[in-house]
Amino acid sequence: MPFSFTKNFLQRFCVTEFHMNMGIQSGFFSTDTDLLPSLKPNSNIAIKLRRYIISPFNPHYRAWEMFLIVLVIYSAWISPFEFAFLKYKQDGLFIVDNIVNGFFAIDIILTFFVAYLDSQSYVLVDNPKKIAIRYLSSWFIFDVCSTAPLQPLSLLFTDHSSGLGFKLLNMLRLWRLRRVSSLFARLEKDIRFNYFWIRCTKLISVTLFAVHCAGCFNYLIAERYPDPKKTWIGAVYPNFKELRLWDRYVTSMYWSIVTLTTTGYGDLHAENTREMLFDIFYMLFNLGLTSYLIGNMTNLVVHWTSRTRNFRDKVRAASGFAKRNQLSSHIKDQILSHICLKFKAEGLKQQETLNSLPKAIRSNIAHYLFFPVVQTVSLFQGIPHEFLFQLVSEMDVEYFPPKEDVILQNETPTDLYILISGAVILIEHIDGHDQVLKKAVAGEMVGEIGVLCNRPQPYTVRTTEISQILRLNRTTLMNIIRANAEFGRIIMNNFYQKLRGPESFGFVDQSRDPHLILNEWLNGEPKGEICALPSYQYNPYGNQLFTQSRTMNFPDSEAIEIEKMENCNIHRYENETEGIRLNRRRVTIHMKFHKNKAKHEQLGKLIILPDSVEELLRIAGKKFGGYNLIRVLSSENAEIDDLSVIRDGEHLFLLANDNEEWEVTQ
Repeated sequence: MPFSFTKNFLQRFCVTEFHMNMGIQSGFFSTDTDLLPSLKPNSNIAIKLRRYIISPFNPHYRAWEMFLIVLVIYSAWISPFEFAFLKYKQDGLFIVDNIVNGFFAIDIILTFFVAYLDSQSYVLVDNPKKIAIRYLSSWFIFDVCSTAPLQPLSLLFTDHSSGLGFKLLNMLRLWRLRRVSSLFARLEKDIRFNYFWIRCTKLISVTLFAVHCAGCFNYLIAERYPDPKKTWIGAVYPNFKELRLWDRYVTSMYWSIVTLTTTGYGDLHAENTREMLFDIFYMLFNLGLTSYLIGNMTNLVVHWTSRTRNFRDKVRAASGFAKRNQLSSHIKDQILSHICLKFKAEGLKQQETLNSLPKAIRSNIAHYLFFPVVQTVSLFQGIPHEFLFQLVSEMDVEYFPPKEDVILQNETPTDLYILISGAVILIEHIDGHDQVLKKAVAGEMVGEIGVLCNRPQPYTVRTTEISQILRLNRTTLMNIIRANAEFGRIIMNNFYQKLRGPESFGFVDQSRDPHLILNEWLNGEPKGEICALPSYQYNPYGNQLFTQSRTMNFPDSEAIEIEKMENCNIHRYENETEGIRLNRRRVTIHMKFHKNKAKHEQLGKLIILPDSVEELLRIAGKKFGGYNLIRVLSSENAEIDDLSVIRDGEHLFLLANDNEEWEVTQ
């Protein structure tokens, strides 16, 4: 099991990181050694180092670094221990120490062949001369001093004695701890590892190292004091030098931990001036170390609890707001439910994650998550994949708690909604009472009547359970339809089909072609036209038809201006279908005369457009003095055979049975 864990750790830390930094994968997780390219076009060229130069991200070099970290941990423990408890002699430990020094000597040589990341250009420098200059001017001297064979020199010059000077020089091996510090700095920024446990491991390691060093140093003071009985350990164990090494080491660690935690049992305490001075410095050091430990642990705990504290503060503030303004219990419950659901959603950090991503990635995520639902919506049936992809990319997902209003009756339409999960009910407020019209479930759309007709929302939409809903802005929808007019016609067809169905709210116009309506939207005329909606009654299915005539203004010139749905009469469920009569369109008619004929000044005539071309020619002939008119032309000189293509307010030109060349009357 430990071997498997170590293997997985090395695989993730060495090999995987190398692949990511070398661009084999599309992203990277470690932010400490990220190879960020500059903004110039040639900065993304693949990295190819010179021969015999090693990349710092090479998996074999990273494995070598991890092996050295293990040796550093050994050096950090053995150096203070040898300094206080052991005498230098040629034994097994002597051989191990020199082997360890040999590995670090190899690393010194290897460093001259390792490329480094330039802090200014963020480019790997593989010039051997620059690598050597950089290393010689930085850590080279310290690395040599910490690797020098001081034990053999001590044995050579002190005649196998334990010279204090050489022992102090041997403590230079602690310089290697900078590797551990760099390792923790990298791990803290590496998202493949849990930040909390990395921080805890670092704090525990610092504490254990401080306890180990303090205990060793304090024992060294006692061991070298002239009168062993007047020392902190000699007062308890007069012949402490004859104790087993393990007993002396455990006693030293016991004193160090008791002092660090300020417990102070009193069984082990300073007996001479040297020990008192050391205890003073150690306790002062403990003040800083304790503050460091408590501060870091507090930050870790507060990071976990700050969201809960802020959430409770918001709930308290919302409750006070509702009470101070005497809001109804229904509104208060909606406020508190919304805050609770928002707290849960923020804990997932979904929206923050999406907002931090590029638009292309957000679009791919939205397509993967929501496209299967959107393509089943009745309004988008028959829409090509590319158009739906545009719509899905512009949708935002929101969570709603139970009994929260998504749409309010008579509010200005701004968005339409698609249910991903959950359910809502449609409510009509009539004579002071709420009547449930229907229930919508996942895969259905609400709010499209107000958005497409640009009229106040005809009903209230309220959730019955926790619901996940997609929101599409009305202006965004209209802009996309404007850019894809042919798909807009499909949407209008689907919209009319839904209005004719049993689940509609009485919107039926069997005489109008939705394609013609959409054409008038795209032409941008007329602006601000209205569609009157007649009254509606209950039908046996429990639906209601609208009881009041209401008007609805369509989008302004920045969106697609929907043509008026002119006086759309809707049949009642109990009665026979009545004929549908369109509002009469007003047009201005003009005469055209032959160039060679005497021109007669004729003003245009404003008339109500009749039902047929023949009737129009007859009326125009009477208006202009009995001419035999045979053709109707538009202002673009195009002949008109069908009056359904004529818009309100258009100018028409009439031709008599004369010659072929005509001119417009002035």
